[in-house]
Amino acid sequence: MKSSGALAAAVLSLGLAALGVTSVAATEENFVSTPLVMGEVFTLKSTVFGGDRRIVVRIPFYYYDAEPERRFTTVYIIDGGPEQDFPHLAGLAQSGEVNATFEPVILVGIETVNRRAEITPPATDVETYSEELGAEPGGSSDFRRFIAEDVKPFIEARYRTSGRDAVIGESLAGLFIVETLFKTPDLFDDYIAVSPSMWWENMEYGRDAKSFLKALPEGERRLYLTIGNEGLRHKKGLDLLVAALKKSAPEGLKWLYVPQSGSETHASIYHGAALDAFRAFYGEPTKSGRPGVLLSGAPLGELTEQQKVQRAAPCDRATARLATPENQYRDAEIKPYECLLIDLGPRAAAGNFDR
Repeated sequence: MKSSGALAAAVLSLGLAALGVTSVAATEENFVSTPLVMGEVFTLKSTVFGGDRRIVVRIPFYYYDAEPERRFTTVYIIDGGPEQDFPHLAGLAQSGEVNATFEPVILVGIETVNRRAEITPPATDVETYSEELGAEPGGSSDFRRFIAEDVKPFIEARYRTSGRDAVIGESLAGLFIVETLFKTPDLFDDYIAVSPSMWWENMEYGRDAKSFLKALPEGERRLYLTIGNEGLRHKKGLDLLVAALKKSAPEGLKWLYVPQSGSETHASIYHGAALDAFRAFYGEPTKSGRPGVLLSGAPLGELTEQQKVQRAAPCDRATARLATPENQYRDAEIKPYECLLIDLGPRAAAGNFDR
């Protein structure tokens, strides 16, 4: 097959040459190619792991053009290597900047080398877990040390971070995030756990959630939880956690539970759930526009005094009206220059966090 294909290609090439047609490869290049850069990969010498570890960083596209004093929330991605979840979440960050639906963030992908060993909690029956996972579990504590001692100091020394740090991950990485909230709650401010593997150790982090929540130190933290069409202990473990949050969440913990079992699977949920979490925690208000003649079908009139005041007024979370896409235009009318925070995406089933 390979030889006949080569013969066919040669005949085609000769035929085109006879017709006076030359291939693009044979002519002088008439294009310029430049890489599309999504981020920057750094190789760190880890004091915790005693070897090289990679992280990937994306900064807002106007980072260097912004006011020198402007600082940014940092979102750390577990399983965030260049061949893992960093690229698709970097796309979300870029999209948020373009459409101004959530604030720009510094995105830091933390690559895992053997995720089933590195980011999992300890297990009682190590032999059974090792057999099913193909790796010995229990490395989550060391991975948190790696973040605290190697990754965060590097990022905070190099970039204009605001001091608000978030962590996001899915499946086993989601479990890592729940465990991190319970075991080292001051490591991050915002915790985003997508379809976390709450079946771990017979649903330990759901069964014992009440005790973990009561042990949390004072301080403001936020937790976003979601799940796809999971079953068995995966869902039951998360149900136990949500039930404990309803009864025992401390005052400083603001949380949201946004199940998507009717529309997403374990494999499909991450991208859309991350977008919803970013919008929920970092949503930015914007002013409504003033429709032109082509859109409204009517000539532009003079601005009213109220519209002039609204156009000049600041627009931030404190002054914005919370709206949904359905009720954004009250009385089916566009109100120019109204400051709005649009509550986008799926509805929460439980929680105490006001978007």
